[in-house]
Amino acid sequence: MYRATIGLEVHAELMTATKMFCGCRNDPDEKTPNKNVCAVCLAHPGTLPVINKEAVRKVLMMGTAVGGTLAADYTEFDRKNYFYPDIPKGYQISQYRFPLVSGGALAGVELTRIHLEEDTARSQHVGDSSLVDYNRAGVPLMELVTEPVIHTAAEAGAFARELQLLLRTLGAGEANMEKGEMRVEANISVSRIENKELGIKVEVKNLNSFRSVERAIAYEVERQSKALDAGEAVVQETRGWDEIKGVTFSQRKKESSHDYRYFPDPDLPSLRLGEISTFRDFEMPELPWQQRERLRALGFLQEQDIEQLLGDTQLAGFFAEVTGRVESPALKKSAANYLLNDVAGVRKEKPDWLPDIEVFIKALTLPSPQAKSSIASGVLVQVVDDSALPTIAQQVIDANPKVVAEFKAGKGAALQFLVGQGMKISKGRSNPQALREAIQKILG
Repeated sequence: MYRATIGLEVHAELMTATKMFCGCRNDPDEKTPNKNVCAVCLAHPGTLPVINKEAVRKVLMMGTAVGGTLAADYTEFDRKNYFYPDIPKGYQISQYRFPLVSGGALAGVELTRIHLEEDTARSQHVGDSSLVDYNRAGVPLMELVTEPVIHTAAEAGAFARELQLLLRTLGAGEANMEKGEMRVEANISVSRIENKELGIKVEVKNLNSFRSVERAIAYEVERQSKALDAGEAVVQETRGWDEIKGVTFSQRKKESSHDYRYFPDPDLPSLRLGEISTFRDFEMPELPWQQRERLRALGFLQEQDIEQLLGDTQLAGFFAEVTGRVESPALKKSAANYLLNDVAGVRKEKPDWLPDIEVFIKALTLPSPQAKSSIASGVLVQVVDDSALPTIAQQVIDANPKVVAEFKAGKGAALQFLVGQGMKISKGRSNPQALREAIQKILG
């Protein structure tokens, strides 16, 4: 029997107006290659980097959220030296010995560190040529490293989902994996259960979906287990993931930290964050686990409803405002129903759409058809006053003597038909239950 031990390294692009060390626009959706570039992010001689304060603040917010130790006394940026076309300087500005955040935990997983670095350019291989787009070069990149305390693919996937949710809640990043805004690398080792020592570590890089994270880890655990069963040695290496074939493949020998020849970047100052108030000027929002407890306390939401709300930050914020202004538990439940079904349905086509909150709250007291119409249109549908219902009921009874006779003979479905006719007369603006009662009162 074997035990899998997994540690994750996650890179997440941060949402800032500009890049990490220059004033170029940080725009992950820019389609024109090499548009958002300058002499600094292209590493022209004589240029000097400047630290992006907002990026530092966002990482410190992450550290606060996960209960990590913030680098109040000392932190610095280092040069991580390696050559590749997507690194214009021949080195990456990162952090090594003194990260911004140490320790902490998220989703029950202990963290080693969270630090800041700059992203690389994006390479595209076309035939025998490789094209490089430097729009992404220099974008603020948060790297989070977990302790090797994860033991299953499902645990790794759950952690990655919670991290994405936290990034979005804090407004630190969108973390869309399909766009490369969050990239997961898994360090996986397999050893026999009776052995206290860990097995040889294999890194699987650049997993771009939660499904890929789980599938790649499961495959690698199985591959290493079969190798050990066959008496083969597991090689420490970096492997890639083939989504179509569902297998990992060897890429290169795994580097060690000394291979990168880290040393402090002489062009950037070291920081004593405890002495610089601008870095610590932020307010923490309600965190995902706090939101879960608040939503569970309502008493009528299922777990999948809660996760659906948390998965849509705008929708969750809208629901929080509604429930804060509505006292009736029944109306709060109605609000959840309309949001999770009608509003969420529209947002699949229009992600930024939300109903007018004043109309939405007033619509909660309307019959369902009118409420849905009001929410969708943003215009409160006028409901027929109850005082007009006896007149409508009498019109229905007079126009349908045969159905009235069937009702008096004990045919229950006849009453529903009469109610339907009354709703037509009122053009759907009557309260169905009140109309039913008005008809029954006349018929005795």
